[in-house]
Amino acid sequence: MSRNTAHSPPGEAIPLEPYGSDDEQPDSPLDMQPPQPQPKWMTDSRHGSWLSAIAALPIRLLRPRLTWRYIVFSAFCLYAFYCLLRGSPLFASPLPSYAGPHRVGAVDLEVPLAGGPLRVADGVLTSTGKPAFEVETLLATVYYPTERSFRSRKPRYPWIPRPISLTAKGYARFAHVDNFLIRPIFTFALWAIGGSITIPAEVDAPLLTEKGAETFPVTVFSHGDASSRTDYTHFLGELASRGHVLVAIEHRDGSGPGSLVKTSANTPARQVLPFRPADLQEDIDHDTFKRSQLAFRDAEIHAAIALLHSINKGDPVLNTRDTITTLTDWTGRLNLTQLTVGGHSFGATGALQALTNSDAPAGGLIFDPGKSSGPLNPNATVPILVVHSNSWSRKVSPFYNRPHFDTVRDLVRAIPAPSWFLTSIGTAHPSVTDAPLLEPLLLSWTTGATLDVKEALREYVRVADDFSTFVRSGERKGILKERTTHEQYGVWVSEEREKEFPKDLARLWEVHVTPEDQDRPLEEPVEL
Repeated sequence: MSRNTAHSPPGEAIPLEPYGSDDEQPDSPLDMQPPQPQPKWMTDSRHGSWLSAIAALPIRLLRPRLTWRYIVFSAFCLYAFYCLLRGSPLFASPLPSYAGPHRVGAVDLEVPLAGGPLRVADGVLTSTGKPAFEVETLLATVYYPTERSFRSRKPRYPWIPRPISLTAKGYARFAHVDNFLIRPIFTFALWAIGGSITIPAEVDAPLLTEKGAETFPVTVFSHGDASSRTDYTHFLGELASRGHVLVAIEHRDGSGPGSLVKTSANTPARQVLPFRPADLQEDIDHDTFKRSQLAFRDAEIHAAIALLHSINKGDPVLNTRDTITTLTDWTGRLNLTQLTVGGHSFGATGALQALTNSDAPAGGLIFDPGKSSGPLNPNATVPILVVHSNSWSRKVSPFYNRPHFDTVRDLVRAIPAPSWFLTSIGTAHPSVTDAPLLEPLLLSWTTGATLDVKEALREYVRVADDFSTFVRSGERKGILKERTTHEQYGVWVSEEREKEFPKDLARLWEVHVTPEDQDRPLEEPVEL
């Protein structure tokens, strides 16, 4: 009798044991090894093997569940799929088309300096041993009016310059987190936010030809610190759609997020990234560093003006970037006798700097001149328009032992040519850039801007267009016809002026200096 039946009561079911234990398997070879336990890295005490867990992950994610995590994840996937179908960015709005009467064309130009590389200040980069302040080429995007019916066969320019990884590395440097772990995160973030955004201008389009458009007003524009030439495409494109030619410079003075310098079509491009005084072999203070950067920008601005003169004369352009076919038709089409130089923030400081050379432009368009960009040049002799954003005027900032607002006001009043100083109500420092168009909610929350972003940009475009008209003809239009409303920000000059000032303008503007104020003596000298 077997072991299983020896002690079982009669009539009771006989329980069956598994046949044989580890030491009772008569059918197994004598040399068979007992089963070995699996390594811990191949098992998961809760879900079985890790391979099975990975294989089951898509099923677990797709299985409907009414949890907030699942709902958020599903909404994001649907939104991403929707953006993919539309070809729009994940976390930003696409740039709108331009509202002027003309379509806008654009060309990227990189041109070596006529006299060869120009070193404008001392300073050597520790990382490369190369001069930090040597101008080799001018890189710029030119915006201009073209026929409304024209459609280019060339792809539109990307809003974030390529490669995106270079721009991401630059922003990581600005944030002081440039390392191999953070750079891919920045690259992905930039790609997700704006990788698919393009500038709504026709590449290499012919310059507009129609009666009354024989020549065009021209502006050279300088971007701010931690910015690039593509950050102002809507403002510049709107002016172009109204009949202006604008040159947006990409500065290589260490203030931009990243750029490629291409000195010839057959030479590998050289990377330029942000740098600070600590990145130089020499010990220099903040003011010296900023003056060196301004000298670099000044050389680039005047290289842009020289390029415009060459194009206007019909000289061939040695472009080291894409092939451009339409510039040969620009001969004699540019009004360079009334050329304007403009800029924003650090670029505004640079534009002021450029107004004192022998070939000085005819006017200056100055948006939010820098508060930490070095001293402001008080020696301009041509008309200027200074526009402060609301946040720039509202915040009291020390500037060389004086309030920045007072310094700017007195600088404008001291210029021996008709000039203006205004504040755009409801705006913030980035309002003239593309950023509020791409991220309107985020920018309004973080900057305190209250004016609708599109209306704010329309006002910037309108006042810039009116100033260009004044530079060319002396005619005063729009807000430029008004008398002073506020000598100090937020304080009316009188109750009578407050009552008579049009309400639709009072919602948008404060007028601090007009040409009529420039005849009045200053309360104290301008010290910059």
